[in-house]
Order: sequence, then C-alpha cells, then structure tokens
Amino acid sequence: MQKGKFITIDGVEGAGKSTQIDFICNYLDSKGINVILTREPGGTELGEKIRDILLSTDTKSMHADTELLLMFAARNEHINTKIVPALENGDWVLSDRFTDSSYAYQGAGRGLDIERIAQLEKWVLQDFTPDMTLLLDVPVELGMSRVESRGKKDRIELENIEFFNRVRDGYISRSRKFPNRIKLIDSAKNIEHTTEQIKAVLDSL
Repeated sequence: MQKGKFITIDGVEGAGKSTQIDFICNYLDSKGINVILTREPGGTELGEKIRDILLSTDTKSMHADTELLLMFAARNEHINTKIVPALENGDWVLSDRFTDSSYAYQGAGRGLDIERIAQLEKWVLQDFTPDMTLLLDVPVELGMSRVESRGKKDRIELENIEFFNRVRDGYISRSRKFPNRIKLIDSAKNIEHTTEQIKAVLDSL
C-alpha cells in the first residue's frame, strides 16, 4: 500500500484557511483521494482538551514556555495516534496548522529561543515532516479585520497588532528557509486567486 501524503496549511489569523481547507478536501476527493482533516492544537480527544486550555479566554495568563510545551504535548499525541496511522493506511492527511505555527507564534511572536523549539521538534517529530505546507499570507491589518467580522476572539486572537506582525515575519522567514516544502500563497486578494495558487501546488503532489 502506498503511503499517504501529509499536507499542512498555516498562516496568521484571517488568512482564509477555513475556506481553502474546504476547497482542498473537495479537490482531493475529486481525484479519488481519501483525505482526513485535522487541526492543531487538537486533532485527538486529549489534544482537543489541551486546545481548550490554550485558546479559552478563561485562561487569563500563561507563561510562554508553558504554551509551547502544551502545543508540543498535543502535537505528540496527534502525530502518534492520528496522523502517522492514517498515512500508513494510505490516506492523505490535511492539518490546519502544524509545527511551523510554533516557530511563528511562540518563537517570533512570544520571543522564545528558536533553538529550544527546534529541540522539542526533534524530540517529538524526529524525522517526520509534512510533504507540503501551504502558507497563506495576508497583511496583518487585513487578516485581523476579517477576524473582527467573525465575532468573539479566542485567547491568542486577542493579542495586539505588533504580536501578529512578528508572527507573520516568522512565517515568511520559515518559507524562505524551507522553500521546497513551504509554499507561500498570496491570500490577500479574492478567494479564486488563492484557490488557483493552491491547486497548482496540489497538482505538483
């Protein structure tokens, strides 16, 4: 049995991931590919409980290191109990966020040492890595205006504009470091423009 492909989709708030996730799932399905949709933090019963802690506005304060460790705890469970078994079964897996988000949010955003994140990545992921990452890029002001229209924000969405500008810079830096894996997608224009870029990347897989 041929092993499945692991695709991740990432980006700052308001980049349009939800809309494009629907397109990706439908597009792969039209090609006869069974795709399993999942998310981070979350994806498993335990991971979803950790997600609630991380994103709930009832969590008033959290040390940046604690946030990072919880992200990787959920990720460890996610990889071992959901992602890898699905890939070995021949399914494709699409994850809404993955490890690049830790480098962007906890690294660039929170200012944590990138080397410490890399150590956790090596411990949890070992040599496991996505086959392709779609990085939806949008100016922070535009992205946050989209978030405002959605209503209530989660704990991280309540951060200030400077935080999200650092996050965006972190993402772009990652895309330059890993250009073969991370495909930078302009999602500032209309949905169709974004979709066409993603379709070209999917076809390459």
